[in-house]
Amino acid sequence: MIYLDNAAAMPVRPEAAAAMLPWLTENFGSASAPYGPGRQSRRAVSWARETIARMIGARPNEIYFTSGGTESDNWALAGVFEAAARKGKQPHIVTSAIEHQAVLKTAEALKERGALVTAVPPDREGFIDPAEVEAAIRPETVLVSVMAANNETGVIQPVREIGAAAERHGVLFHTDAAQAFGHIPVDVDEAGVSLLSGSANKFGGPKGCGFLYIRNGVRMEASLRGTAEERQLRAGTENVPGIVGMATAAFLAADGMRTAAAREASLRNLLLRSLRNGIPGTHVNGSMERRLPGNLNVRFDGIEAETALIMLDRMGICASAGAAWSSGSPEPSHVLLAMGLERTGARASLRFTVSENNTEEEVLVCAERMKAIVERLRMI
Repeated sequence: MIYLDNAAAMPVRPEAAAAMLPWLTENFGSASAPYGPGRQSRRAVSWARETIARMIGARPNEIYFTSGGTESDNWALAGVFEAAARKGKQPHIVTSAIEHQAVLKTAEALKERGALVTAVPPDREGFIDPAEVEAAIRPETVLVSVMAANNETGVIQPVREIGAAAERHGVLFHTDAAQAFGHIPVDVDEAGVSLLSGSANKFGGPKGCGFLYIRNGVRMEASLRGTAEERQLRAGTENVPGIVGMATAAFLAADGMRTAAAREASLRNLLLRSLRNGIPGTHVNGSMERRLPGNLNVRFDGIEAETALIMLDRMGICASAGAAWSSGSPEPSHVLLAMGLERTGARASLRFTVSENNTEEEVLVCAERMKAIVERLRMI
């Protein structure tokens, strides 16, 4: 198998898996328990909180552990909305048309509860213009939510400028950093971020674990109500093995970030050159200048991506057509449509995402097999 869908989920790093094992077996105490095993777990959770905080320039008490990026995104929007609505306001949220569905569907649900929502469109390269975000801010705006890097195209957004625009108007700024964290530097103070979402499985941690950074002083409603875990803002027994695995993977990602980014960019560029050399009518979706190092989103004239992915799978290659494919939706990518692609172009687009674990041989094999697939589909 050649695995080229690392943006969906990276393999768990062996060191992270090894770090988790003791907390699944002998060190199984609840982190909320007052006795010895509980104190052991509590110390492990505290270490993990400090590790994640250090990576983004935050304080440990600003990190809240969740079940993943989707929960973190939901909580960021809903928590701010509910806190503002309690004051009798009709809150307004500014987001973008290319956000992950965890943000867009939460925003839609909040509209049914009285929220006003503005979704800023991208340009044809996939960028969100900070000036357009600032122009969308109103007196009743309580939150701006724009992702750090797009999950489909890999385009890195100008979060520093967007954060500055939000700050000028006294508005909270949330960024979904699930794709960025662990792959490119992220600093909450530099970007002016009030809330930031992360997901462990995007950087070599376990599935089902994530975090939400909440800057001290931000008013939020609780995510889950019940007992007093996570400073009474998210109830439920802590997932100690997952939290330890996530922090271990985060530490390793930070330690090797520069080397990994260079290798991934090299493999990504080799794949693009090979596809272009072998397949006329190959086009990149989104900017290549400001893009995550391992991401390549390309469209091939005259094919259907869904059929190509099935054929790739039969040849032992794992790729995707972005979020729409992974959700089982028959609709083309909302991200590519928002960037101005026709439906036929969006349906002809595939996403290949490499990691530092991939090899040049795998990339070249993928390009060769993709050439055969495109030729066959165009003949049909």
